[in-house]
Amino acid sequence: MTNNLSKGIKKVVLAYSGGLDTSVILKWLQDHYHCEVITFTADIGQGEEVKPAGEKAKQLGIKPENIFIEDLREEFVKDFVFPMFRANTIYEGEYLLGTSIARPLITKKLIEICKKVGADAIAHGATGKGNDQVRFELGAYALNPDIKVIAPWREWELNSREKLLEYAEKAGIPIEKKGKKSPYSMDANLLHISYEGQMLEDPSKEPEENMWLWSVSPMKAPDTAESITIEFKAGDPISINGQYLSPANLLKNLNQLGGKHGIGRLDLVENRYVGMKSRGCYETPGGSILLKAHRAIESLCLDREEAHLKDEIMPKYASLIYNGYWFSPEREALQALIDKTQQKVEGKVFLKLYKGNIIITGRESQNSLFSQAYSTFEEDNVYDQKDAAGFIKINALRFIIAAKNRK
Repeated sequence: MTNNLSKGIKKVVLAYSGGLDTSVILKWLQDHYHCEVITFTADIGQGEEVKPAGEKAKQLGIKPENIFIEDLREEFVKDFVFPMFRANTIYEGEYLLGTSIARPLITKKLIEICKKVGADAIAHGATGKGNDQVRFELGAYALNPDIKVIAPWREWELNSREKLLEYAEKAGIPIEKKGKKSPYSMDANLLHISYEGQMLEDPSKEPEENMWLWSVSPMKAPDTAESITIEFKAGDPISINGQYLSPANLLKNLNQLGGKHGIGRLDLVENRYVGMKSRGCYETPGGSILLKAHRAIESLCLDREEAHLKDEIMPKYASLIYNGYWFSPEREALQALIDKTQQKVEGKVFLKLYKGNIIITGRESQNSLFSQAYSTFEEDNVYDQKDAAGFIKINALRFIIAAKNRK
């Protein structure tokens, strides 16, 4: 059934992966909305599935000029992942927001293509249970308040994989059946890969070892630690072991290094935006290394109160990203504050990777606020220890007054 809001739609841009769900959506849009469909496939490092998406769209009757495939890997890391990591962002104490941070970029491109081709609406394959519907749509309305949104999972009755397959067979949609299909619902990009569904829906069950695709088990990782050096400038990583790399290549290399040593696995029960809890498993090897290294270089370069303020606002910043508010004025305001603190965050961090562990072994910076002259445990000529008495007495004055009053 077509809802009243979306009547009259003549042209729609679909976020298209080429998989079962979005291929069914493509045909369903043609059948139910009788509109021209434009497909958009974003390459953000998810792997080989990007390549056949264009051919699949052609097989389903999409004109070549209506098929958009864009390599967004560098933009994704440079303009979304790195700004997020400047804040040392973690959601609910554990999650590095690998899925969340990809949605604003995809939405931005959807809206740009809408403007380019004169489309009335966008369409996405997010379900009515998940967070992605919120992320796509909040972003879309922020960028184009007049845009219409079609979310088939909130309209149709194809609420299972079996029903999707039946629809695909009747509609003549080709479904790849080569090889063994993963039983999990998966999302991948240059920052992470996630797994949901099937046995993971029971939070007491241990994930099968063959589920993990990017990392070896920490128990099977090499018995020898690997030393690496990461260099930062203005809060962003720029090199590994002296090799200067583009943002996307740097993250890709760290993913390989971390995966080799069993780093970055996470089994998490998170609180979704719509109110339910969800169990997911994540691999974020490169991101885990970057987060640890970034905090290490900040420990040298940031003033104490700057660092503490960043730690206080980080949970709010993380929630904004998780809940789809990347394009909100509050997120942009927090980003400006965070980026201001990063201007002198530069230098090198020395680490060792060993069996799932990221071990900081040292750091150095020309902007270091660490002063051995003041902090030494040996005799010094710059700090008068008698000064501490007055400082403590002043700070204790309110306690002293209150305690005397209680007497």
